[in-house]
Amino acid sequence: MSKRVFMFPGQGSQYIGMAKDFYDAYPESKEVFEKASAAAGFSVEQLCFEENEKLNITEYTQICMLAAEAAIYAAVVKEGITCDVTAGLSLGEYGALIASGAMTMEDAFKVVRKRGMFMQAAVPEGGAMAAILNLDPAVVADVCKEVQEAGPAADANGYTLPYVVSVANYNSPVQIVITGREDAVKKASDICVERGARRAVPLKVSGPFHSALLEGAGKQLGEVLETVTVNDIKVPYLANVNADYVTEAAQVKPLLTAQVSSSVKWQQTLERLLADGADEFVEIGPGSTLTGFVKKLNKDVKTVNIEKLEDLKAYLEA
Repeated sequence: MSKRVFMFPGQGSQYIGMAKDFYDAYPESKEVFEKASAAAGFSVEQLCFEENEKLNITEYTQICMLAAEAAIYAAVVKEGITCDVTAGLSLGEYGALIASGAMTMEDAFKVVRKRGMFMQAAVPEGGAMAAILNLDPAVVADVCKEVQEAGPAADANGYTLPYVVSVANYNSPVQIVITGREDAVKKASDICVERGARRAVPLKVSGPFHSALLEGAGKQLGEVLETVTVNDIKVPYLANVNADYVTEAAQVKPLLTAQVSSSVKWQQTLERLLADGADEFVEIGPGSTLTGFVKKLNKDVKTVNIEKLEDLKAYLEA
């Protein structure tokens, strides 16, 4: 018996025009954007569909990206397609919350709007992230620990941030993202290459996401989460923080609070799903990053990316 997973991506693959074809074709998708705009207090449609400079600013990216994912998801559901389990990477975890029934779209948009604002405001000068390619994840984690414990260079002046570097994302066996203070990330990147990494690629991000430097934003988010209701979970979903199934509503808020400053265990999430018999992975939203991560682990399972209306039509006809 087939076991289908709905996957929702994080920020980074957003673009002008995302989900516009669903908006035009499905009243349900249009309604999703209207709900997002009501929660945001501005036109999410305008930011998603018209040329602007704001879409790639975290404060705006997050609610726009979630709106696009939720709009596509609404069309998928309208066509009668359901999942057995769900998960999302970073911001995408809120897409999974919607699909699991744990949070209404209205509440998810409310929380994510604040999440983007808090993370943008908390982004300190001097933070950075880098992708480490083709190096054992345990080695990367060890390097980060060594660098942080050794402390900064004697001439590392001008930084107001604590000297922090850690793993932000366990994405796949060949891609680990590290995060922290700029000089610590650079030093850890250099050591990772010395120890066999194929490359260390600095990421074009506005700050050290999923690091201890964002704990303050997580605490603020926790206060907002207390104002929304978490419902009984109808479809199992896996959390980023521990790559484990969330089965009780009471688990949701603490996990989402911790997620802002914790490592995203995406590879471990996929490995758990594969071990539990998942054999069809449907990525819902812009880009195909998550589909690629699945293929790195298992080329035999079915993978589908629903980003455009034509993707959904092809899936329905298959």
